[in-house]
Amino acid sequence: MLKIVSMTPRVLIASLALMSMVAFAHAQQPPTVRIRGTIEAVDGATLSIKSRDGADVKVRMTDNAAVFGVVKTELSEIKSGSYIGVTAMPEPDGTQKAIAVHIFPENQRGAAEGFRPWDLRAGSTMTNATVAETVKGTDGQNIMVKYKDGEKKVVVPPETPVVTFVAGDKSEVKPGARIIIFGAVKKDDGMLEANRINVGRDGITPPM
Repeated sequence: MLKIVSMTPRVLIASLALMSMVAFAHAQQPPTVRIRGTIEAVDGATLSIKSRDGADVKVRMTDNAAVFGVVKTELSEIKSGSYIGVTAMPEPDGTQKAIAVHIFPENQRGAAEGFRPWDLRAGSTMTNATVAETVKGTDGQNIMVKYKDGEKKVVVPPETPVVTFVAGDKSEVKPGARIIIFGAVKKDDGMLEANRINVGRDGITPPM
């Protein structure tokens, strides 16, 4: 039997106002822009970047922008319990075939958890999740990863680049640096702004 709950006009108005505020807040969240490329010039906090598609992009770093180095590591560093990001191409059987893997440091566990489309290649995906199991397979390492809404089976071929993030500083943000910015935000003045810059070290291009 359906139970109807009545509201006083005051409670109804307050409830509607709260719902409107939540909807407005979601609507006002600005879209983010992912940028891959090479820094060509630095002018104060403004970076001039040649993006991977050849476009010239300017990005302003926030005052508290964090810098992380992207460094090469080994597949053997991926263990049960590791929190990783897998850039992959879907296989017909539903398996994700890795084209890059990054290992998050412990203090970034849970970052952007889940499975989503990605833009490294047409049709590529990104899965940020915890490693539940990893075993050697005929085509590479077979890894089962789990996230809050599901799980994915990942095959990591031997040639797949594997990297991790290490703390860096703004001295690394310089001409010639190869970078990826995961979430630049377009501000009211039209400028893209970033609070995190990921810089490839030792000639590495961030593979994700």
